[in-house]
Amino acid sequence: MLGDGCPSLAAELGSHACLPRLLPSPPCPVLLQAIAGRRAMARRRELLLALMVCVAAMAATGADAADARKMVGVYELKKGDFSVKVTNWGARLMSVVFPDSKGNLADVVLGRDTIAEYVNDTSYYFGPITGRIAQRVARGRFVLDGKVYHMYRNDGRNTIHGGGRGFSRSIWTVTEYVGGGDAPSITFYYRSFDGEQGLPGNVDAYVTYRMPAPYTLALHMNATALDKATPVNFLLHAYWNLGGHGSGDVLGHALRLHASRYAVLDEELLPSSGRIEPVAGTPLDFRTPTAIGARIRRVMGGGRIVGYDANYIVDGEGMRPVAHARDAKSGRAMELWANQPTMQLYTGNRLNHTAGKDGKVYNQYGGFCLETMGYVDAVNHPEFPSQTLRPGQVYRHDMVFKFSF
Repeated sequence: MLGDGCPSLAAELGSHACLPRLLPSPPCPVLLQAIAGRRAMARRRELLLALMVCVAAMAATGADAADARKMVGVYELKKGDFSVKVTNWGARLMSVVFPDSKGNLADVVLGRDTIAEYVNDTSYYFGPITGRIAQRVARGRFVLDGKVYHMYRNDGRNTIHGGGRGFSRSIWTVTEYVGGGDAPSITFYYRSFDGEQGLPGNVDAYVTYRMPAPYTLALHMNATALDKATPVNFLLHAYWNLGGHGSGDVLGHALRLHASRYAVLDEELLPSSGRIEPVAGTPLDFRTPTAIGARIRRVMGGGRIVGYDANYIVDGEGMRPVAHARDAKSGRAMELWANQPTMQLYTGNRLNHTAGKDGKVYNQYGGFCLETMGYVDAVNHPEFPSQTLRPGQVYRHDMVFKFSF
């Protein structure tokens, strides 16, 4: 596990250094004052007082306070010059580093520098697993077995990515971790409780990241409904830029999608009509490799925002190719396989001078997302395949990213 937060405080506290990782940046001045003390006994007294102050501050942050005592860390998986960092804050993908055609290493995932910055970010969803219901739920309500359920609405009139405190804003438990060797992997576990964000039933959720082969990242998302019927639909909300995060826009990336149909979305990015249409003859057609920016000015990604925020129906069934992207300048490419029926293409339309990692700034179209999942708002569309689990049933969502250069 890699340290993150205040290094001097971590040295003072050892295994309890997780506490300041949840604090907004910059670090608590009381902590800095405490650490600056010269005498050992005085240092301990001041540090204890500082911790009490900062824990009280965390307790005042509302929904996230219940997790303040849990460990939050950053974990690395590494195989040669291919490395991945993740955190149990939202079972989040933080970085993917691999070479370009000239051997230069770069991180191709957009994100933040510290856990505190991820905690404070409620807008962009840099890299987390979102759920229990990913994407949008119309009006934050649905009917299941004759009962009306109301979710926390955090997207105007609607709910997005599980509500105000979905899986992306929860601390997951690390159950297994092997950082290196032949098969690096890490597994996160989260118990989603009955009534969380208005959803019925207890759910056990597991997320595993692993490196089964060189330059390959596999992601497995499983969930079991324990005692009540409940809708389940997870996704990984990672932003990719194969030129390296912060290297500019992705409009020149060549993208191919194995999708000949798409779900028609309204201005709120909901499939209100339930219509599925062919991509042929539309700006959504990526069946042959096409620059992301080639037709982007003809696409409205919700409201009056120009860009892709489109839901595709992936051709075929089972584990199959979904997408292939390539950045000609660096020579880096990424192939995505998955077993889900749909995929959301999002082109970072709302990035706007957004602070990123390593002092980088992300502007519009600075990254793209390939979000495999079940049908959007399936809980309100009986014509779509169901995303409801009955007690004892298991949800399985697998993704494999194959990187090349």
